[in-house]
Amino acid sequence: MAAELERGFAVLHKHVTRGVAVFSSARTPEESPGYETARAVGRALGDAGFCVITGGGPGAMEAANRGARDAGTTSVGLTIDLPFEQEHPRYVDLEVDFHYFFARKVMFVRYSSAFVVLPGGYGTLDELFEALTLIQTGKIRFFPVVLVGTDYWSGLVDWLRERMLAEGNISPDDLDILHVTDSIEEVVEICASAVHRQWGEE
Repeated sequence: MAAELERGFAVLHKHVTRGVAVFSSARTPEESPGYETARAVGRALGDAGFCVITGGGPGAMEAANRGARDAGTTSVGLTIDLPFEQEHPRYVDLEVDFHYFFARKVMFVRYSSAFVVLPGGYGTLDELFEALTLIQTGKIRFFPVVLVGTDYWSGLVDWLRERMLAEGNISPDDLDILHVTDSIEEVVEICASAVHRQWGEE
């Protein structure tokens, strides 16, 4: 694992200066509206000067990388060794492969100024709640977490508010970490408002 961390830091430090992580489903069909939304998000972030960092998979991850490529910005894929989703990413300029999820997650947090989360499955939720926990516990500097797709995410956010918040398991400030929107323009505005962080920077 130490070797993976070293290699990841060495490669990404050279190429990523202002990154946004985009998390989404590997199962989103290319012909679907979700794919087009992810591509538009990647393009808009690229037009705003951000590198786009994804898990390097197919589906909506590919779409976000494709949008970054459309915009001419650096398109990064942090791939993971899995028994599925093993196709080489088509629209990635810089691919870094990982065996350990932990090392991969460190790179997402280290080189991203914001997390943008589109509809996805267990992996997407894992990355979302990892970020929320790190921010809540002060292990990383606060940065925006944007959920794209009010229809998809509203049930989860309602549950967080009506159950977790109501029962005192999270605070109102914890819920305020999340931004939910359908507006790609708002996604970019929220990301642009974030101060670019470096790990350990005060």
